Amino acid sequence: MIARIIDASIANRFFIVLAAIAVTLGGFWAVRATPVDAIPDLSDVQVVVRSNYPGQAPRIVEDQVTYPLATTMLSVPGAETVRGYSMFGDSFVYVIFEDGTDLYWARSRVLEYLNQVQNELPEGVTSSLGPDATGVGWIYEYALVDRTGNSDLADLRSLQDWFLRYELQTIPGIAEVASVGGMVKQYQVVLEPYRMASLGVTHSDVVRAIQASNQEAGGSVVEMGEAEFMVRASGYLTSLEDFRQIPLKSVGNGIPVTLSDVATIQLGPEMRRGIAELNGEGEVAGGIVVLRQGEDARATIAAVEERLEVLKPSLPEGVEIVTTYDRSKLIDASIDNLTGKLIAEFIIVAIVCALFLWHVRSAFVAIVTLPLGVLAAFIVMRFQGVDANIMSLGGIAIAIGAMVDAAIVMIENAHKHIEHWEEDHPDEELSDNERWKLIAEASKEVGPALFFSLLIITLSFLPVFTLQAQEGRLFSPLAFTKTYAMAAAAILSVTLVPVLMGWLIRGKIPKEDTNLLNRALTKVYRPGLDWVLSRPKTTLVVAGLVFLTTLVPFTRLGGEFLPPLDEGDLLYMPSALPGLSPGEASALLQRTDRLIKSVPEVETVFGKAGRADTATDPAPLTMFETTIRFKPREEWRPGMTPEKLVEELDQAVQVPGLANVWVPPIRNRIDMLATGIKSPIGVKVSGEDLAEIERVALQVENVAKQVPGVSSALAERLSGGRYVDVDIDRVAAARFGLNIADVQQIVSGAIGGANIGRTVEGLARYPINVRYPREIRDSIGELRALPLLTPSGQQITLGTVAQVSVSDGPPMLKNEQGRLISVVYVDTRGRDLSSVVSDLQAAVSEGVDLPAGVSISYAGQFEYLTRANERLQVVIPATLGIIFVLLYLIFRRFDEALLVMGTLPFALTGGFWLLYLMGYNQSVATSVGFIALAGVSAEFGVIMLIYLKSALAKRRGELDAEDVGEAIREGALLRVRPKAMTVAVILAGLFPILIGTGAGSEVMSRIAAPMVGGMITAPLLSMFVIPAAYLLMRRPRPERSPQSEGETECVPQPL
Repeated sequence: MIARIIDASIANRFFIVLAAIAVTLGGFWAVRATPVDAIPDLSDVQVVVRSNYPGQAPRIVEDQVTYPLATTMLSVPGAETVRGYSMFGDSFVYVIFEDGTDLYWARSRVLEYLNQVQNELPEGVTSSLGPDATGVGWIYEYALVDRTGNSDLADLRSLQDWFLRYELQTIPGIAEVASVGGMVKQYQVVLEPYRMASLGVTHSDVVRAIQASNQEAGGSVVEMGEAEFMVRASGYLTSLEDFRQIPLKSVGNGIPVTLSDVATIQLGPEMRRGIAELNGEGEVAGGIVVLRQGEDARATIAAVEERLEVLKPSLPEGVEIVTTYDRSKLIDASIDNLTGKLIAEFIIVAIVCALFLWHVRSAFVAIVTLPLGVLAAFIVMRFQGVDANIMSLGGIAIAIGAMVDAAIVMIENAHKHIEHWEEDHPDEELSDNERWKLIAEASKEVGPALFFSLLIITLSFLPVFTLQAQEGRLFSPLAFTKTYAMAAAAILSVTLVPVLMGWLIRGKIPKEDTNLLNRALTKVYRPGLDWVLSRPKTTLVVAGLVFLTTLVPFTRLGGEFLPPLDEGDLLYMPSALPGLSPGEASALLQRTDRLIKSVPEVETVFGKAGRADTATDPAPLTMFETTIRFKPREEWRPGMTPEKLVEELDQAVQVPGLANVWVPPIRNRIDMLATGIKSPIGVKVSGEDLAEIERVALQVENVAKQVPGVSSALAERLSGGRYVDVDIDRVAAARFGLNIADVQQIVSGAIGGANIGRTVEGLARYPINVRYPREIRDSIGELRALPLLTPSGQQITLGTVAQVSVSDGPPMLKNEQGRLISVVYVDTRGRDLSSVVSDLQAAVSEGVDLPAGVSISYAGQFEYLTRANERLQVVIPATLGIIFVLLYLIFRRFDEALLVMGTLPFALTGGFWLLYLMGYNQSVATSVGFIALAGVSAEFGVIMLIYLKSALAKRRGELDAEDVGEAIREGALLRVRPKAMTVAVILAGLFPILIGTGAGSEVMSRIAAPMVGGMITAPLLSMFVIPAAYLLMRRPRPERSPQSEGETECVPQPL
């Protein structure tokens, strides 16, 4: 079939060239239109339900909101994990779905179940779905700064909330623009309870009066003078004076009691759950741009920057927009880095081809197939929706060398055919028809086998397609693009390459033995081959011993899910002990930011304590998240590296009460949303009794700190929050005509302060808050003496109907799958992840006593590594089976297919040794490299065996052992050039990736390392092992005589 395709391509060469031009034009369009990002979106399909329950403690939020929501969401079709967070006034429920679930289908299902449970939630709870964004959605952050002092934090926050946010949200591709930091302006009505009691005004009277005074109404239309007028009645509260004039009741002689008689009205900040700080200089307001799932990150960031430039003239005088995080820098660095490597590979491959073939036009044939294959891969990427990122471009990069293999072997074979024809017809000139016939014969001789060998490389990546979750989403773009590029190369090798050979392989074709490089290779190879063919069995034994040396690096390599990615920026995420007030958090944040800014390489430091106003950020006030932007590398001190920089930052920031954690921003956000933890390893302690959970978590923390390689371990404190408990005496309250709700209204509204409405000031909306004065609620004694007015008008104190006391409690509660959990965050440094986890699990099982009802589970990056290894253990044998079937289709003999399969282990030897020498750990990335190596090394074995078989087939008649050995020697020696070129172009394609630096190089070099190591040992061993083994297989065995030695014929003797 392949031979017929080659004949048809040559016969219809004009249409083949037209198709190539169409692919080129389509490829250029795809390159321009393909979305660009730094790394693939590793996020799970997730839907966030955010519920607001103002003023309520975490335990109340957990019992009344989070638990009912979480248990209901467990029934959502396709939901794998339901994770809940209960904190002061807010509930977050994350519903994580199975891989492959459509996000908008998932959102509609969650909304359906949310509607079912909505009626069970308490009055005052408002629930909404988070944005249709993922873990990599935070693509751009900025801060608003006024160094002139004309605008305060409330003005800056208003500017962000009511101007910038909506302007940016109109940009296509943006799911949400979240506000962070600053202060929200609030109209505060501070009641004077003693004045209220003397005038007979209750708390509920004040609330009703304010709500009734803050509205506008329409009166339909009236016709006057043949014109129609619309009627409207004003009534919104727009100033402090409007609040003061609100009537509450009338006393004798129609004298009104107004709000100013019983309360002080003032402007102040709303209670804050998030604080932002810039460069250690003080608090700021800011914004976070969240990308919609599946959108083009680079184009969206460009649109955001363009819009901000347009909006800058509209800002108040002195207000600046300071960029604090910009993913486009990482995207550009990643794409430029890999594009540079691709160009370098193109050039190196071209040089290798020219050196070996010594014929520029022949080398041009091989080179043309490279961009065409790459462009074809981009076309399929565009239609499949795969972004251009370090992994998808990396797939093309590692395929470059293998893509030209078939073209090189076919060109070299065509050279040989033309060379033989010229030897047979010394005085004739090759006609055009004869040339095309020779090219067709040369192509058909090796084309089918080469097509199948490229198919082997293509299908060898099947295991990568079976990876799931994060590891699957990370490496599937690489597998897709490598597969597409190799498939394109396979198709081009039997269509376009024969056509180009016919047109371009003309003129004087230099003989193979005239090339100094070819002669040198043959001279070096001949003595070794002679020794091998004279001692084939010894050769196999030596090869086996060499393979056994693989055990040395294999037993010493560590394990990790992925190497640390250098994203250019860094995230500082310390864990503070619970119970921090906003003022304390702000001071601590400013202190750490100032220390970080003291390091010379740091450009900006944007600190965030608590959460931004988005459902994608369920952070408590004790969680600090500081984004550090570095200056360009050329401005760094000599000898400074990212690793040294982290060490210097760690030494610079030594603050009591903070456990330092330094993580890459994108990976960390993805991990937090996927696993619920912010460190490489998380130990989850789950149960029902908070006291038991905390006791076990603290034991785990102490044990973890003793494990080698653990740089920090911190358990969440479940009793670190401080509570004022108001225990209402039902009988005492009933004596005064009060029920539980009456007393609770005072506790939740007047003491804590409740928002009862919002003012409307143009486009802006500001909350109205009613509370008691701070001086009568800032101590337990004052709270007990707090005056209450009974329905009968009698004045009593809160202490009369309730016990007021202080206690400890949870600052925040987490649940997973309906069970309460506490997480011990474990960070590692200087040791591989797999070894740390193994030692940690052993230490915890020995040193931690688990009570009934409490269980321990481990989460984090190693979880992905374990899952990937389990999957690969099943799929890799199946893939080897597929490779064996394809090898059988090439050779139609089981023994020859097994011979090529037997050379694959030799590739492991060099791969493991190079990993060990470079100091890399075994990871999913290196596993992908070994998978890619299997296909490439099998291809080399195929090429080697094709030439041995061809040489043997040319010897007709019965062959003795000497003839077989001579044929194998001829096949191996005469075709050194194509085999050397195959190895050289593959290594040339991989070498820039192996030694490269810059964005994405950490992962790509670990994929390339086993391939480079394997492609050094596999060809060397195969060039000796395959001839030796093939000689043993094909050498005729000496025939045995019918009678065995020592036997004599039995002759009967006469008696």
